[in-house]
Amino acid sequence: MKVSYLPLLLCSCLCFFTQSSHGHALNNKLYSTGEPIKKPRELTGFVEMQYARGIPEVPFMDEAGQSQTLTQHQGKLTLVNLWATWCAPCLREIPELQKLQQQYQGKNLSIVPISIDEETQDVRPFLNKHGFNNYSTWLDPHKNVERILPTTVVPASYFFDAKGNLVGFIRGYLDWGDKDVALYLDQLIAKYGQVTP
Repeated sequence: MKVSYLPLLLCSCLCFFTQSSHGHALNNKLYSTGEPIKKPRELTGFVEMQYARGIPEVPFMDEAGQSQTLTQHQGKLTLVNLWATWCAPCLREIPELQKLQQQYQGKNLSIVPISIDEETQDVRPFLNKHGFNNYSTWLDPHKNVERILPTTVVPASYFFDAKGNLVGFIRGYLDWGDKDVALYLDQLIAKYGQVTP
């Protein structure tokens, strides 16, 4: 007797999508993003969304304890990188993201790291211990990010257009230093990094 696993697989995927999108506002389609940008091999895991999704404004906290929101980065393509001190691949991404911040300084790209650590007081000592004294991150002591994005995988990077709408994401480690990744970022900035009427 042959058993077909396809229906079971489809059901599992549907259940995962339903569970992962239940806690946040990714069901709010705002506009079609048009023809997707051709991805290099290094970005096969990147998803450029077919429809931009609006998200509610939620507060985060910078390391000085000041409230911050993603709206202050509108007008640029914003890369939000979710990470945690207990995540080894996150530690590998940090120096690459630092270089990216320097490379794109003054361009239409904001990079916003957000630590999802529950013990927020451990984040700065961890960064300093690993030599990332100049790497600033936001903190999320109230788990507000879970209201707008799935946090089941870190590292994870989410891209927001110049109006603050979610337009793409990649979950898992990415070599941000790869030249093809930089070229793709340039195309994302050209497509999503300007406010259009």
